[in-house]
Amino acid sequence: MTSPDTERFIADVLSRIGARGVTTAHDDLAPWLSDWRGRYHGAACALLSPASTEDVVAIVEESRRHRVALVPQGGNTSMVGGATPDQDGRAAILSLRRLNRIRDLSADAGTAIAEAGVILSDLHDAAAGIGCRFPLTLGARGSATIGGLISTNAGGTQVLRFGTMRALVAGVEAVLPDGQVYRGLAPLKKDNRGYSIDQLLIGAEGTLGVVTAATLRLVPAIVDRGVAWVGLESPHAALALLRRLERATDRIESFEIIPGDSLALVLDHIPGTRAPLAGRHAWHVLIEAVVTDTSGEAPARLLERLLADALGDGVGDDAVVAASEAQAEAMWRIRDSLSEAERAAGPAVQHDISVPVASMPDFMIDGVAAMERAWPGTHATAFGHLGDGNVHFHVRAPAGVDRDAWYATDAHRITAMVHDLVVAAGGSISAEHGIGQMKRDELARLGDPARLAALRAIKSAFDPLGLFNPGKLVPLAPSADAP
Repeated sequence: MTSPDTERFIADVLSRIGARGVTTAHDDLAPWLSDWRGRYHGAACALLSPASTEDVVAIVEESRRHRVALVPQGGNTSMVGGATPDQDGRAAILSLRRLNRIRDLSADAGTAIAEAGVILSDLHDAAAGIGCRFPLTLGARGSATIGGLISTNAGGTQVLRFGTMRALVAGVEAVLPDGQVYRGLAPLKKDNRGYSIDQLLIGAEGTLGVVTAATLRLVPAIVDRGVAWVGLESPHAALALLRRLERATDRIESFEIIPGDSLALVLDHIPGTRAPLAGRHAWHVLIEAVVTDTSGEAPARLLERLLADALGDGVGDDAVVAASEAQAEAMWRIRDSLSEAERAAGPAVQHDISVPVASMPDFMIDGVAAMERAWPGTHATAFGHLGDGNVHFHVRAPAGVDRDAWYATDAHRITAMVHDLVVAAGGSISAEHGIGQMKRDELARLGDPARLAALRAIKSAFDPLGLFNPGKLVPLAPSADAP
């Protein structure tokens, strides 16, 4: 959808970055106008694909001159509609996928400088080539981009040991809304020049600047790993097992908790999967331990020894340690397929939330029970990263409901109740997926007033024209004449 203003904008951008960087044909735009879940659909006047930071500057300058909003987009894997334009068609999608160079890779420095469009799995491969690794992974690693991971402060399955993207980014390069380039790629361990612009940009969802590159922390490559699957009676037993392992070793990198009914969905809907343990267990945990050199005890043997002791003391019911890399991958495939299996089972509302780690076991049990009591016929499940308090809390619709009608009515009220429970537990309504457009109104409803005022003030200071990813993350200020 174009108007005379957007047509002039497109023409001026075309003259500055070339025809390869500008797409306006509807069929070519269509794949990028909906979110990954198919929940949000928008329109755009163009898809702009810069090939350099200088191209991004040119686009931002023309955006400012013509007052055309920009919606930054990486791999388009947002879970909260954070990279989908609205429906009026006046905004342009700013695709960073052509900024896909790894500018520098150093085992000695333990860093990589990657442009925003570098796909996570490609960074993994490049780091492995120099005997290192980038210690963040997630199910969408084959399409998620570095810029998107930074903009959403992504987490994944290794947060337990290495933290979120905030801990893994050593420097940022970005184009700000006034067209200036913030050049912060130097990996300084100490820098007391005031507010951290890097940290403001990380998790900002493209509302404060367009990340074009980042310096990322690398760690030594894994020499060997051990992967285990444990059946337990409760999340409380799982947390007790985690604390026991943490006291015994510093090699535990991942600790994922999965309810028995979520495992059953994977077995029903994902071909080629099978249960790692015989018999039925109410809860399961997937554990990974790693080593980066060949000295000391092998991680599989370490897990065998520690889990045998734990089961002997009644912390856990049964366990198996993968005997091969293929078995380890099969266990991880179950974990990575949970969301796919739930989608195959029917409509559901999915919540990425966090609570204090000590509160997570009670929340996983009591929250599920509360939702199913309040919404008869629904089926709630909770799984996630136990060591960092991140719960993926999903509520599936009753059998036979009209999908669209349910999403338009009950789903919103269910989400509000989930978020009320989260706030009551001292948690956050967004753990690792961001706010996007999906949770913006809920952030306005439940957010601390001081936090909301600070978010609005920062957004206004960086982007006074409101042209960077409008409608995402930052709730609008209440109207002066609102009741």
